[in-house]
Amino acid sequence: MGFSDHLRQLADPVWRAQHEHSFIRGIADGSLDDGRFRFWICQDYLFLIEYCRLFAFAAARSPDLVTLTRFADLLQATARTEMDLHRTYCAEFGVSAAELEAQTAAPTTRAYTDFLIRMAASGDFAELVAALLPCMWGFSEIGRRLAEGARPVDQRYAAWIDMYASQEFAELSAWCRELVDRVAADSGEQVRQRMEIAFVMSSRYELAFWEMAWQLEAWPV
Repeated sequence: MGFSDHLRQLADPVWRAQHEHSFIRGIADGSLDDGRFRFWICQDYLFLIEYCRLFAFAAARSPDLVTLTRFADLLQATARTEMDLHRTYCAEFGVSAAELEAQTAAPTTRAYTDFLIRMAASGDFAELVAALLPCMWGFSEIGRRLAEGARPVDQRYAAWIDMYASQEFAELSAWCRELVDRVAADSGEQVRQRMEIAFVMSSRYELAFWEMAWQLEAWPV
């Protein structure tokens, strides 16, 4: 069993809660309210901007050229291709480019991205990769599980499932898992413990992100 499998076991209750969350179940059967999904996709757009910064940190702190190049490619693909696709997808839910750029990060979005950037800036490389793994791996797992069920009638939700159930996304997730396993194998016990903390915390934030969208979370004032 690789170290990533061990991490997955540690966070299993959190990951199961994600699969059972009303937001995910609503995507699966197509019953999710448009307003909640619009809220999620706008917040996810803001999240992706900060995720790009995480890739930049990862490239800068990579231990070898191969890993550096992979993270640089991920930054390029996310900042250009994926962000463009995100804007197009938002338009299908009635969110204009101007509205998207005017969004303010909700409390959970801000807390999650601040945590990731703090891991990248002040933690070591091992903590960084452990912290970024739950997003990649979690979405791949959710997409594949939803793809095993009945296809939602709403084609926008069906397209969302297809994207995260894709082989390309599964391969990206597998690469990140392999990287975590490799880094953990070269690390001491104290570093692996910090990796555990980072992975579980990111997993909790992933669950909190779904709940944030379900509740249409906003700042009190």
